[in-house]
Amino acid sequence: MKRTLAAAAAAALALAASAAAAVPTASADELVTHHEFQANCTISHTAHDDPIVFPDRPGASHHHTFLGNTGTDAYSTPASLQEGGTTCLVPADRSAYWFPTLFNGDEPALSTWHQVIYYKSGVEDYTTVVPFPAGLRFVVGDPRATTEEFQNAPGTVEGYECGESAHNYTFPAHCPDYSWLNIRYQAPSCWDGVNLDSPDHRSHMAYPVGGTCPASHPVPVPMLEFKIHFPVNGDMSQVRLASGAGASWHYDFMNAWEPETLAALVEHCVNGGLQCDSRGYDLYKPDRGAVLDEDYELIDG
Repeated sequence: MKRTLAAAAAAALALAASAAAAVPTASADELVTHHEFQANCTISHTAHDDPIVFPDRPGASHHHTFLGNTGTDAYSTPASLQEGGTTCLVPADRSAYWFPTLFNGDEPALSTWHQVIYYKSGVEDYTTVVPFPAGLRFVVGDPRATTEEFQNAPGTVEGYECGESAHNYTFPAHCPDYSWLNIRYQAPSCWDGVNLDSPDHRSHMAYPVGGTCPASHPVPVPMLEFKIHFPVNGDMSQVRLASGAGASWHYDFMNAWEPETLAALVEHCVNGGLQCDSRGYDLYKPDRGAVLDEDYELIDG
């Protein structure tokens, strides 16, 4: 009897193993849901400047918080940014990133932590994404947007988040004490292939349609996703943006990457289907290596 039971058990195990072997398993690449790398940059300074919307007019803008290039001011150009320093982990990223300062009452809410700017594929075929051209600049979002327009904008993603609350298109009334306010907002990722700027600072860029770039903007470039956190919580009734209500969220970008480094990160991480950190390293696929060394410098060869 014991021998019969043992034989039956062995047969059952063999059958289970055979069935498991017959079920196809997905490879790591088939499970990829991200095609990205990060730019991690701290706040460099604040000012009433905007070199895209109000060039050469210091003090003409509402208050902005600047990340990345340490020299960004009303007179900045892509060429001048190349001479500046950076608060980003990658020294080759001298780009300027800025957004309206968030105030809690009369005090600006300025984090000392690294803010995260994702460089992603915004199109379905992530292998077709090419690096930003030198000098590209654009504005994302609309400071005049209504709450409804902000909610239905293609770039809103999750809107405002704190604690377990997401998909907020106005500031939440309260955020748990353990949390900070966050916003995630995606930029258009299709370029017209000609203009580095446009009169409204938006028309030379477009969002993908159905996962592909429209014929008017045929060049897929990295999709920026600003994920910005603010050190505010509790009662949010006094929270406001320098540009107005929560729906007025927007941000600006002026490309000043060292071209070879940006191209290497785009090719390895975005085109390669990896979920990279600032070094171009995917924690889940360590065998694929990194683009940058421990000092965030481009690895030779």
